[in-house]
Amino acid sequence: MLKAKYHLSDQQVQEMDTKMERLAAAEGLEFHLTDAGVTGNTLDAHQILHLARERGTQDSVLERLYRAYFTEQRSVFDRDSLVPLAVEGGLDADEARDALERDAYVDAVNTDLNEARSLGISGVPFFVIAGRYGISGAQGTEVFAQALTRAQQDTVTASGPARS
Repeated sequence: MLKAKYHLSDQQVQEMDTKMERLAAAEGLEFHLTDAGVTGNTLDAHQILHLARERGTQDSVLERLYRAYFTEQRSVFDRDSLVPLAVEGGLDADEARDALERDAYVDAVNTDLNEARSLGISGVPFFVIAGRYGISGAQGTEVFAQALTRAQQDTVTASGPARS
């Protein structure tokens, strides 16, 4: 996918993956990208995340999906893999399976995709801060700090001076 999207050679993709693995390791994260080879459509994973958000378990489910894919090299692309992972993240198996079988969150996922496209987002990771500031790709902490500071300053400016 990276080769096609960014017109890269096999060697360039390998170098990118190796660099990401090293950067992750420097931060104490275990990523296995160079030998992964497990790819697919993430529509159902995003549906599970919408259900998890409604149940207050989005963070733990997302963390479980990331660990499964990036560390354990497991599929997050098929329903037979997703349901047990969702359960490990805190969701009910029957509810997760039912939501997937009914495609209960397809419209919500498509709304997310359309919003991303309207903002010019074409890749991940992409972070939107305060609905106004976008950060594309894996960036250093200073980029996030600047965006957070700017968003906070905008909030203070919009609400007027503090009163005592």
